[in-house]
Amino acid sequence: MGLKADIPSPEQLVAVRTPLTPFQDPDGCETMRCVVLTPGGDYETPGVHHAGRRRGGLAARGARAADGDASDRKSTPAAGFAYTVDPFRQGLNDAGFVEGKNVAIEYRWADNQEDRLPGLAAGLLRRQVAAIVGAGVPAAQAGKAATATTPIVFVIGADPVRVGLVASINRPSGNITGVVFSVSPLAAKLLGMLHELVPKASIIAVLRDPNGPNFESQSRDLEEAARAVGRQILMVNAANEREFHAAFAKVVQAGAGGLFILASVFFFSQRRLLVALAARHALPAVYPLREYAEVGGLISYGPSQSDAYRRAGVYVGRILKGEKPGDLPVELGTKFDLVINLATARAFDVEIPPSLLALADEVIE
Repeated sequence: MGLKADIPSPEQLVAVRTPLTPFQDPDGCETMRCVVLTPGGDYETPGVHHAGRRRGGLAARGARAADGDASDRKSTPAAGFAYTVDPFRQGLNDAGFVEGKNVAIEYRWADNQEDRLPGLAAGLLRRQVAAIVGAGVPAAQAGKAATATTPIVFVIGADPVRVGLVASINRPSGNITGVVFSVSPLAAKLLGMLHELVPKASIIAVLRDPNGPNFESQSRDLEEAARAVGRQILMVNAANEREFHAAFAKVVQAGAGGLFILASVFFFSQRRLLVALAARHALPAVYPLREYAEVGGLISYGPSQSDAYRRAGVYVGRILKGEKPGDLPVELGTKFDLVINLATARAFDVEIPPSLLALADEVIE
């Protein structure tokens, strides 16, 4: 099976495939082949370095390295992706598959270069994997374009019908299904939290990724929510890292009292930089995923990626046992995490309302 090592963390393409009969790996254990392909990369965390380049994904141990050098056989996930890899493994375990015993996993990622995904997907297929796990829309689309037969399980934060991955939620059809952890409906709730944190702020800034799949729908949701609380919204865009500084300068010049970071695979990959810029400009900010709060963000509220990956692992296990992906309905995320970083709140001199503290799933001291 394949797992993305960036995702999110940035987007990933995870490929999983199991041969009809298990193969014997070099250590003598019967395993099923599993491969993960991903587009992104969390490069502040040491990753897997082979042949002078970073690669991430999950692939079968002992499989012939058709798309890389032999050292890929021992590829392991970067420590920074434990929040996705560990739950995925747990899901596989729940379905009866244990890595190193009856399933093997390999990792691939594309260094945030989406044009590499088709080649990585093709390489995974040459390894005769049993399934592909696509983490993020570009990764899942690359997997789908590469094969109409190898099972694909996606983990994404967008509408899979709208982006062309499945025919319907209940009956995906074909060789693909997955788990969706949508953050779009939460925009109004996050804006409400920011309003509670900085009630005197007349202008709230919103940082958007114009290349994100939910760009337009998220913007509409926020504009409606802002009207409901009587606040002015300042929309600023950043399509790459170079544009971050100009975007923050515009926010500060406009006198915005708070910042809302919209969900984006690219933003997620740059979360440490975004959190640092918010701190540098003393901008209280709210974020869509818990991993932002874990690296110093003030507050995050959003779907649990770990739960989504656990459920994806369960789906992969069911597929390895013989169920068809097209018969498995796309699962919608139902678990959400509110994380508050009190250390950051003290640094910003922001008082967290007791009502929010009482609702928090985790408080970082």
